[in-house]
Amino acid sequence: MRKTLRTTLAAAAALFLMASLGAAPAQAADTPYSVLVFSKTAGFRHDSIPQGIQAIQQLGAANNFSVTATEDAAVFSSSGLAPYAAVVFLNTTGDVLNDTQQAAFETYIRSGRGYVGIHSAADTEYGWAWYGNLVGARFASHPAIQQAVTRVENRAHAATSSLPQTMTRTDEWYNYGSNPRSSARILSTLDESSYSGGSMGADHPHSWCKTHDGGRSYYLGAGHSQASYSESVIRAQILGGIRYAAGKTKADCRPETGYTTLYNGSTTGWSQAGPGSFTNTNATLTSTGGMGMLWYSTKQFASYSLKLDWSMPGDDNSGVVVGFPATSDPTTALNTGHEVQIDATDTADKTTGSIYGFKAADQAARDAALNPPGEWNTFELLVESERLQVFLNGVKINDFTNTDPARSLTSGYIGIQNHGTGDDVSFRNIRIKELGVGPRTGRITGASGKCVDVSGNSSAEGTKIQLWDCHTNANQQWTIGTDNTIRSLGKCMTANGSGDGALVQLRSCNGGSGQIWTAGANSSLVNQSGKCLDANGGSSANGTQLILWACHGGTNQRWTLP
Repeated sequence: MRKTLRTTLAAAAALFLMASLGAAPAQAADTPYSVLVFSKTAGFRHDSIPQGIQAIQQLGAANNFSVTATEDAAVFSSSGLAPYAAVVFLNTTGDVLNDTQQAAFETYIRSGRGYVGIHSAADTEYGWAWYGNLVGARFASHPAIQQAVTRVENRAHAATSSLPQTMTRTDEWYNYGSNPRSSARILSTLDESSYSGGSMGADHPHSWCKTHDGGRSYYLGAGHSQASYSESVIRAQILGGIRYAAGKTKADCRPETGYTTLYNGSTTGWSQAGPGSFTNTNATLTSTGGMGMLWYSTKQFASYSLKLDWSMPGDDNSGVVVGFPATSDPTTALNTGHEVQIDATDTADKTTGSIYGFKAADQAARDAALNPPGEWNTFELLVESERLQVFLNGVKINDFTNTDPARSLTSGYIGIQNHGTGDDVSFRNIRIKELGVGPRTGRITGASGKCVDVSGNSSAEGTKIQLWDCHTNANQQWTIGTDNTIRSLGKCMTANGSGDGALVQLRSCNGGSGQIWTAGANSSLVNQSGKCLDANGGSSANGTQLILWACHGGTNQRWTLP
């Protein structure tokens, strides 16, 4: 919508000034930081390690981070790791850290810092379960080195935003022992029809990002050969992965399944309302002129999660409009629906993340989650009845309930705005997951035949959640919410921590990550931490405590939902 009195965000103002001087970079310069590159091997040794180190050093020199390269595991101590914002495991193999060093690295990640794994980092520390969960998947096998097609699934992450949708290149293509999709956001996949020897089928992840135990993780399957480290597409992925791990760029790395693509290059089903338009190049829509709106006219939606990626070069203006009736007039859509604003600078209720004119975003949360102009961001708009929640790069920044009788979120169309000349905002990968009508309530049954039970039918804070013989009492009635919570007795199923063995308890609902659960592979329930709901010790006895544990597909992690 139209801008009014501005409150300038520092990052946007800095970029705007640089643009006026003719020196705007593709992204704002990061504040200086340090990265550790660790390349110790206790198994196969790649002859490309020196080229990998050199490439990361060159990236650091050009992008404001210093690089220390070592194969001395003694650096894995609290003081040794303290200077580094991220640690890169570059083609490590075998058991490279002792128990004390492993503990120091776990503490380092839990402090909120980051990990980057390149190629055979997935072929490392098989006896260390925590490390396997940090990486996301372990190496299983590989065919002969050959050419293959990589498909980029997520073009919002800094590691992949500059890449084409498909790439054909030569490398050593890893098969993994498990699919990390249930615990990580997949960034790229391999097309097994393009080469010989793939063993993972139609869904063969190749790179991904995730949060783990309070820190950030990025993994890239490429990087076997010396030549790979001179390729611009590999360097771009390594740089973006390092920036994400170091906390210099934000990304929504929550697992994502079940979404239907509305736009990823094709505008079939979309209609332009009002003046202006969108260009459509490289699977990217960019607004021009206006004020108009491109809307998905094929279908209206009720309860849903809408995700889309967006970027703007400077102080620009656009928005996402939801909940409006069919119309060829963008003004009517704005007056009958709600706009989630995209605007670097404006008044609080009219800037990025606000429900335009109705409710400002949580600006502290928004500013912490926002990437500056020149970089990509991801919105999730979660619509349930008249409630609209806004997530920016995976962080909730607004929670709004409509009470205006002239507007309704319960059913309507969605659109993206082209605000006017000079307001240039780009969009990618618009996708939606319809959530169905209302929550589901009933028992949660384990593969053992026992039910998930609130101990003693108590709603006290911290009450144990356990296995018990199935019955019809209220303490075995669970409501699976469209907000991904699981509720009983008026409170939420909560993981009291994020590590292996964290107790699952009943606690007051607060929207925290420990209360977010999604259905995963093998009938699992995956917490936002990436760990699975687990019957402790594989026991099926009455009173068995439910805990978090690394997802492994075992029967004590299989659940039938209502």
